[in-house]
Amino acid sequence: MASNVFTQFKYSDSLTVVGISICTAIVCEAISWLLIYRTSSYKSLKSTIDKASKKLETMKTDPTAPKISAKKSKTKKIDRVETSLKESSRDLSLFKFKSGAVVALVLFVVFGFLNNLFEGKAVAKLPFVPIKLVQKMSHRGLQGEDFTDCSMAFLYFLCSISIRTNLQKFLGFSPPRGAAGAGLFPMPDPKTN
Repeated sequence: MASNVFTQFKYSDSLTVVGISICTAIVCEAISWLLIYRTSSYKSLKSTIDKASKKLETMKTDPTAPKISAKKSKTKKIDRVETSLKESSRDLSLFKFKSGAVVALVLFVVFGFLNNLFEGKAVAKLPFVPIKLVQKMSHRGLQGEDFTDCSMAFLYFLCSISIRTNLQKFLGFSPPRGAAGAGLFPMPDPKTN
């Protein structure tokens, strides 16, 4: 099957995992496009978030803050825009939830397929011995004590994260700038700290 395509190459197993990861990322983004990105609801929510985040940015960087009473009204306006931005971001997250379930199912099936195909087989060689925490992931399901051996699960995990994220950016499907939780580590709210 897919592993037979590259069998004559030295890195056949690695290339198979990377190739399947690329195909999976493309399929997942196609599903997301069908269920989310092409809809008018998504487009209006995205434009609302973009407008609100630009407005908030200009309000916060505006150097004209003369009087105390004007400062209080400016703070109230900023709070209103921030609340609107948070609500729109929440709505966008809920809107993306249905696609997330379908994508998770696809990823689960592909991972099961790859797990059966490469069970107990090292698909790559790491140029270093990873730290203990990473060893448990990189050497998952492999026999022996050579911790430079890399399992399919670890390589697939790394490829999925990097390829899908970059594909989303390339296709313009990355979350809007001001969307809450847009990154892996969202910025904390300064009011609650």
